[in-house]
Amino acid sequence: MHLAYPAVLAALLFCTGLYGVLARRNAILVLMSVELMLNAVNLNLVAFDVWLRDTLHAGQALTLFTIAIAAAEIGIGLAIVLMVYRNRGTSDVDRLRDTAEGNEPAPSHQSNPSEVTA
Repeated sequence: MHLAYPAVLAALLFCTGLYGVLARRNAILVLMSVELMLNAVNLNLVAFDVWLRDTLHAGQALTLFTIAIAAAEIGIGLAIVLMVYRNRGTSDVDRLRDTAEGNEPAPSHQSNPSEVTA
């Protein structure tokens, strides 16, 4: 098997995940896109491990480590997204910029702060 086939597939998967992270507004879809990017990295690790004929199988071991990290990331990420959805009523990433507990009013843009109009 040539190395080009899994490398091209991994590049396509990574680009699809990158597009999903940059273009999506739903937090769950962003997490899915991050998982797609991690799977592209895993595919590259295994493909290069097979291509180099590594006797220690370091690429496969690193892939298992990456899968474990991805599982922890998706578990914590989904818990955070669910709590934000329960508190705010949306999982839209653009609406979650100000995540402070208190909703202080925005400061007014007056030229002189001592001038207060009634």
